[in-house]
Amino acid sequence: MPLLPRLEDDQLAPEARAVFDEIRKARGTDYVNDIWRVLANDPALLARTWSQTRATMAPGALDGLTKELVYLAASITNDCEYCIRTHTAAARAKGMTDAQFAELLAVVGLANQFNRLAAGTRVEVDARYRD
Repeated sequence: MPLLPRLEDDQLAPEARAVFDEIRKARGTDYVNDIWRVLANDPALLARTWSQTRATMAPGALDGLTKELVYLAASITNDCEYCIRTHTAAARAKGMTDAQFAELLAVVGLANQFNRLAAGTRVEVDARYRD
């Protein structure tokens, strides 16, 4: 159960309604994810988060699938079920295969294991990697 209510369209403040209109237009759908509906309790937070999301996930040096895979890896590491589910769907929509997902899981698992080993042993960074 969310800690804030999930707002329906008829409950939105005008500022939140404007953001929902942008989300719908950008995504070409009438569907607005529940996370946005919860964030709509604070229209300024909703607008800020949507603006940052739109800018960060826009086409750039990284292609859309790569951005989704990075987001998915961070979501797995941070144990965010909501983000894992939504960004798995987004990655699949951008072409992620089962084999790519399995390999991503292996890399995330290895990175998390090795990060804990390196942090736990406090090995200093090799001179060649410091600069």
